[in-house]
Amino acid sequence: MPKMAAELSAIEVKRLQHPGRGRNVLFPVGGVAGLVLQITPNGGRTWLLRVQVGAKRREIGLGGYPDVTLAMARDRAREAKDQIRRGIDPVEERKAAKAALIAAQHRGLSFADAVDRYLAAKLDAFRNAKHRQQWRNTLDSYALPDLGPMLVQDIGTQDVLRVLTQPVDDAGGTLWQGRTETASRLRGRIEAVLSWATVAGHRTGDNPARWAGNLKELLPAPSKVAKVGNHPAVQIDDAPRWFAALRQREGMGARALEFAALTATRSQEVRGARWDEIDLEAGLWIVPAARMKMEREHRVPLTPDAVALLQALPRFADNPLVFPAARGGELSDMTLSAAMKRLHQADLDAGNSGFVDRVSKRPAVPHGLRSTFRDWVAERTHYPGDMAEVALAHRVASAVEASYRRGDMVEKRRSMMAAWADYLTGTSRAGGKVVRLG
Repeated sequence: MPKMAAELSAIEVKRLQHPGRGRNVLFPVGGVAGLVLQITPNGGRTWLLRVQVGAKRREIGLGGYPDVTLAMARDRAREAKDQIRRGIDPVEERKAAKAALIAAQHRGLSFADAVDRYLAAKLDAFRNAKHRQQWRNTLDSYALPDLGPMLVQDIGTQDVLRVLTQPVDDAGGTLWQGRTETASRLRGRIEAVLSWATVAGHRTGDNPARWAGNLKELLPAPSKVAKVGNHPAVQIDDAPRWFAALRQREGMGARALEFAALTATRSQEVRGARWDEIDLEAGLWIVPAARMKMEREHRVPLTPDAVALLQALPRFADNPLVFPAARGGELSDMTLSAAMKRLHQADLDAGNSGFVDRVSKRPAVPHGLRSTFRDWVAERTHYPGDMAEVALAHRVASAVEASYRRGDMVEKRRSMMAAWADYLTGTSRAGGKVVRLG
């Protein structure tokens, strides 16, 4: 029978020293057969359990001293021996656990990072830069605030459902109900990103954003969702008061919203506006086809108010954007929406009625400003309706469209936009009368 080592105390273990020459030295400490303290020539100390595992002789590391105390080392040695008695090789089990951890870390990809990698992998699949940007903007606005920090492997159906049914206005309307087309596209894009993550080995199981047999059972079909009408718009009579309140607000979001109101353009066109698209001397902004919903160039006449707004903005040498976000990229659509919400709430807090749509009574949103402009043209002026449609970059009747597209009547539209700016700012022009242009 092999001789048992004397059981050392904690103080005795602390006093053990390397003799100062030669290789690593092993000191049996007793208490558990095979438990030794290994000391290196430079003073490093490690616990080892020297034991037979099947046909192999093992030296199992139990941690470093003094982080692992003598008592802890003896407990770990006993646990390892108990595993061996049950037919488990502690070394092989540790290797398997490490491999599982590495695999889990490989799968530990956040949804935000998955979006970046998916877009990089699918670069050639997008028709153009605009399509790619639309993908990014939709996910940035509606999915990343919630799903962005989550690991793709942890995202479930309820997480996707929460994104699709998030509130989008103060009246309790949800994304799926109020912006069904956007929500439907968002669902498909989340599904595509998670599908890529599964194939790339970052997650397993069913795709929680899948429609058939999954979200289809929890949400009404897009074609069955009740239409909620147009985007809530500021009422015509409230527009001057709303605009005055907006001009009192600071921040790039407020200025972008002011510019959108003066030009009756879409949020995405304003947020992506670049200085090289704008001629301040000519008072003209040319939005390239790649950034337009209808995929054709749109010329926007700039009124003196719009030019003055632009001239007052800071410019950054390394950033071509007219309305950059704090970190340098484009403002998000939610930034302009938040500015609208704050204006509405401040008006309510002041004892007024807020800025709500005349029909739906829902708080106005940025896109609704285009409806306010269109209603003003129709109800308060004699400008041709088709001219307003061209100003809004809408498709109009083919014969009229052909006529406007030849020269787009930008100077006549300049007069119309100047009258609109006068209305918003409360400026009296030509005796307060708007004359019909032939």
